[in-house]
Amino acid sequence: MASEKLKAAIIGSGNIGTDLMIKIMRNSRHLEMAAMVGIDPNSDGLARAARLGVATTHEGAEGLTRLPVFNDVDFVFDATSASAHVKNDALLRKLKPSIRMIDLTPAAIGPYCVPVVNLDAQIDAPNVNMVTCGGQATIPVVAAVSRVAKVHYAEIVASISSKSAGPGTRANIDEFTETTSKAIEVVGGAAKGKAIIVLNPAEPPVMMRDTVYTLSELADRDAIEKSIEDTVAKVNAYVPGYRLKQKVQFDEIPANAPLTIPGLGTFSGLKTSVFLEVEGAAHYLPAYAGNLDIMTSAALATAERMAHTLLSVQGA
Repeated sequence: MASEKLKAAIIGSGNIGTDLMIKIMRNSRHLEMAAMVGIDPNSDGLARAARLGVATTHEGAEGLTRLPVFNDVDFVFDATSASAHVKNDALLRKLKPSIRMIDLTPAAIGPYCVPVVNLDAQIDAPNVNMVTCGGQATIPVVAAVSRVAKVHYAEIVASISSKSAGPGTRANIDEFTETTSKAIEVVGGAAKGKAIIVLNPAEPPVMMRDTVYTLSELADRDAIEKSIEDTVAKVNAYVPGYRLKQKVQFDEIPANAPLTIPGLGTFSGLKTSVFLEVEGAAHYLPAYAGNLDIMTSAALATAERMAHTLLSVQGA
C-alpha cells in the first residue's frame, strides 16, 4: 500500500494550478496527477502538463468529465475563481458524489480549512475551502493566541507584490477580505476579525509580508509567544519559507486609557503584534510569490492528509 496513490485533477492552468501540479509531481506521497484543466488552449500550464504526460483539456470542468481518466479521479483542486467554483462543484459532484474538492478560491462552499489549526475536524469533508493566502499565513497565529487567551479582536494585513497578484486574485479582492475576516473568527477563534490586502508595486518585487494584531484578555506573554513560535514551526514544515520576521511584540492597554475599536467599543487588555514573511519555494513561481506558494502548499498538505486517511481505510 505504501506505493499506492490516488488520482488528482487540477482545474485552472494558471500560475497557482501549474505550481500545484509541479508540487504534486515532485513531492506527493499519496497523490498523482491525472489531469490538468484550463480554458485557454495556449496556456503554459496546459502545455507543460502535456509535456509531462498529464491528460489535458481546455474545455473547463465539462471537458474534465469527458476525459477517460475522470472516472478514476478522487481529488479535484479548483484554482479558478469563486463564481466558477460554485458551478464546477455542482457539475462534478452530480456525476461523481464521492469526489473530494479542494477549493483554492474564496467561494467557501465547504468549511474553511487551515491545516495546522483544524484539518482533523475536516478530514472527511467532501469540499474544503483553503480560505485565502492571507488567511493561510495569519489565521494560525490568531489561533495560537486564542489557545492561551480569549481574543476579542484580530486584524491582519497581507502585503503582496503586485506582480504575484494575477487576474484571479484581483477579481476576488472583495471575496478575499470577506472570506479572510470570517475565517479569522470561525477558525482563528477571534470574536471579531478584519482583513486588509495591499498590492505592493515595488521594484524589484517584494516577498509576502503579513502583520497580525490581536487584542486579547491579559495572559502570560511567554505562553503566548511559545504558542505562536510552535505554530509557526508547524506551518514551516509544509511551507519552508514561512517565518517570523522579528520577535513577537506585546503592549498592555490599560483600563484608564482604552482603545476604541469601531463596532466593538472600548478595549483594555493585551495587544499582540506578529510580523511574518513568506518566501516561495520557486518550484514554478518566483520566490517573491509566497502568497501563491502558501496556498498551493496548504492545499497539497490538506489533500495529502485526506488521501492518507482514505488509503488507510481502503487498506484496513
